[in-house]
Amino acid sequence: MRLYIITLFSLVLVVGCTDSNRFNSVEIIKNHNGYQLLLDGNSFYIKGAVAWNKFDLVKQYGGNAVRTSWRRLDMAAENGLGCLVNLPVRAERDGMNYDDSVRVQKQFNRIISLVDSLKTHPAVLMWALGNELDWIPPGVPYNQKVWGHLNDLAVRIHHIDPHHPVLTTIGSVHEKVIREFILGAPEMDLLGVNEYGDILKLAGRLREFGWTKPYVLTEWGPTGFWQVPKTEWGVPIEETSTEKADAYRERYEKAILQDKEMCLGSFVFLWNQHQERTHTWFGMFDAQWRETEAVDVMRKMWTGGWPENRAPRLDSISIDSKPALSNIYLKTGQQCTAEVFAHDTESDPLTFNWEVLREGSLFPYGGRGEERPPAMPDLIADPSASKIKMFAPAQSGSFRLFVYVYDDHFHFATANIPFYVR
Repeated sequence: MRLYIITLFSLVLVVGCTDSNRFNSVEIIKNHNGYQLLLDGNSFYIKGAVAWNKFDLVKQYGGNAVRTSWRRLDMAAENGLGCLVNLPVRAERDGMNYDDSVRVQKQFNRIISLVDSLKTHPAVLMWALGNELDWIPPGVPYNQKVWGHLNDLAVRIHHIDPHHPVLTTIGSVHEKVIREFILGAPEMDLLGVNEYGDILKLAGRLREFGWTKPYVLTEWGPTGFWQVPKTEWGVPIEETSTEKADAYRERYEKAILQDKEMCLGSFVFLWNQHQERTHTWFGMFDAQWRETEAVDVMRKMWTGGWPENRAPRLDSISIDSKPALSNIYLKTGQQCTAEVFAHDTESDPLTFNWEVLREGSLFPYGGRGEERPPAMPDLIADPSASKIKMFAPAQSGSFRLFVYVYDDHFHFATANIPFYVR
C-alpha cells in the first residue's frame, strides 16, 4: 500500500503558512476494518462540500474539506480546509477528441505542469482528473482511450508528486464503466463517485462490479431531476426543501457513514445557489446566502449537534388543493388559489414570497450557461401571504409556481409546483 504525504494543514499550524517543509503525514491504509485515511496517524474522515465560495461556513459548520478549482487553493488554505483539486481534464462532451494524439499530449502537458506548480500548496488534499468523463449526453458511448490517458497522468503524477492520491469521478455506477475503468486505469488510487437518488445502492453495486479500492462520494445530494416523477407533459417534479433535507440526512446516515470498509468520506452538493433545471434544485443556499434545512442537516452530520436556530420546514404546497402529482392544468387567465403550509421549530415569525416562472427550455450539461427564466409579472395579487390568489398566464405552455418561506434568522424554505396552461 502506497504511503501518501499530503499538504494538509494541521490544526496546530498557523493558517496561511506556506512552508513546504511543514506537511502532515497522511496515509491510505487497509486493515481488518477496511480502508482508512490517516492524518498524523489519526483517522481523517472527509467531511466536505462542493464549493467555490463561503469556505468559512464549511469550516464553521464542522466541515474539513472542499472540492473546488485549483484557482481557489489559497481560499481553502485561509480557512484551514483540505482541497480535492479539480484539474481541467476535458471531456468529449466539451469537444475533446481522445483519438487526436496532439491534443491529448497538449492536455497531458498542461495537467502535469499544474500539478508540478501546485504540489507544495498547503491546501492540496487529492487530485481529481476531470469530472464524469464517461458521460456524453444523451448517453453517447465514450472513447475508452480516456482511461489510458488518465492512467498515464496518474503514473506521471505519482512520479512528480508521490504525496497526494489521484482519482477521477464517474457519474453514477454502471457495470460497463466500472469494469472498463478497472482495466484501463489501474494506477488510479481511488475512485470518485457522483451519485444522487440511487446512493443507497452504491456500496453494493461497486462491490458487485468488481471495485476493490477505496472511494469518495465526490458529489451527492437531493434526488436528481432525471430520477423524480414527471408530469403528463414531461417536466420533473422537484422535491420541497424539507423533502431534500430529509433525503440528505437519510443518505448520509444510511449510505455514506454505513460503508466504513471502503468509503473515505464525501463532498456534499451544492454549497451555493445554482441554476440547473431550476434555481432551487441543487443549491443549499439562495443568491443572498440564506440557508436551507439541508445546511442544518450537514451541520448536524458534521458536528453531532443541530444549530441553535433552524430553517423553516415546508409541509406542502398546492394549487386549488391539488399537489404537483395531480398534473395541474389551467386555462389562460384562469383564477385559482395556491397555498403553502410551513412551520418553524423555534416558532420564529415567517414571511412569504411567490412567483411564477416559465419552464426552462435549454438544459445544458451541469447547468453551464443555463439562465433562470424571468418571473411572469402581475399574476399574484399579494405574494407576501401564505395563501394567494393567482391568475394563470395569458400564454399557453408549461410554468412553475415558486414559494419562498423566510424566518428572521437568514434561513428559508422553498417549493415549486408545475402547471400547464392551455
